[in-house]
Amino acid sequence: MPETPRRAVGISANRYGNRPTMKDVAARAGVGLKTVSRVVNGEPGVTPETERRVQEAIDALGFRRNDSARVLRKGRTATVGLVLEDLADPFYGPLSRAVEEVARAHGALLINGSSAEDPDREQELALALCARRVDGLVVIPAGDDHRYLEPEIKAGVATVFVDRPAGRIDADCVLSDNFGGAREGVAHLVAHGHRRIGFIGDMPRIHTAAERLRGYRAAMEDAGIAVEDAWMSLGATDPRRVRRAAEQMLSGPAPVTAVFSGNNRVTVTVIRVLAEQSRGVALVAFDDLELADLLQPGVTVVAQDAAAIGRTAADRLFRQLDGTQIAPERIELPTRLITRGSGELPPAD
Repeated sequence: MPETPRRAVGISANRYGNRPTMKDVAARAGVGLKTVSRVVNGEPGVTPETERRVQEAIDALGFRRNDSARVLRKGRTATVGLVLEDLADPFYGPLSRAVEEVARAHGALLINGSSAEDPDREQELALALCARRVDGLVVIPAGDDHRYLEPEIKAGVATVFVDRPAGRIDADCVLSDNFGGAREGVAHLVAHGHRRIGFIGDMPRIHTAAERLRGYRAAMEDAGIAVEDAWMSLGATDPRRVRRAAEQMLSGPAPVTAVFSGNNRVTVTVIRVLAEQSRGVALVAFDDLELADLLQPGVTVVAQDAAAIGRTAADRLFRQLDGTQIAPERIELPTRLITRGSGELPPAD
């Protein structure tokens, strides 16, 4: 026998992408388009009975107001874009959340994406957000040339750079005191008797890595310690590279007695390497990390306030959007040394 055709159960007759419109609502409720508009926008001039019929039609059809069209008529899209380096990096979680909270307080939606530390991808993402007419951009730069954003900024797109300054344009930026924080962290190790202190950091072309290396060098110079090339290693934060660098520093006839790690991703691998050592090696890390206080010993860190960075950048962005005439400014927020034990270990030899 031929099969009887089955009817789909629980699937709307509307095809995906065919959203109900105000015309559909008006037809179902038996009212004019202007009446639906008044109900949707909370305007007066509609009787309670008519409003009830319109609302029932809205609920039945699953109608949603097209805010994009509404705000475009006002010249603003009520959206801002956030270009991050890596969405998986714990540092960017509180930063992104802080930007979102400020945006929400201003009635704006936040759209974010990751450049994966690729300058071309950063440019592609930033320009794609501009093409979608975001009102402003918060950018954590991967590249060092941001002249591609000049036409967008001139067209009125508010722009603030975060964590690293913009390259080859004059723009607002909100940073941590990377140099001062690293200098304080290394000086802390020196104060506990260390003379052979290793530094393991990120790619040298990255502003934060270069500034933290500069802070390391300054602290060693302050203490009158000549730095050996074998004590410094900058490169990708890949665990294999970091492990190799740490193991080399910790081996030989005169190994380092302390390590200053340049960011949270480096620190995770360094902690694993130090756990395999038979002798105690001091550690101070730039960036706090989850469970750092529960390790034995707890990890001494130079902590950044990622949420404050995000809030400051977003506040600056919305001041621009509100029409406040302010010259571009470089804002550096202080870091904080948190002692937990690993940075207070004395030299083992």
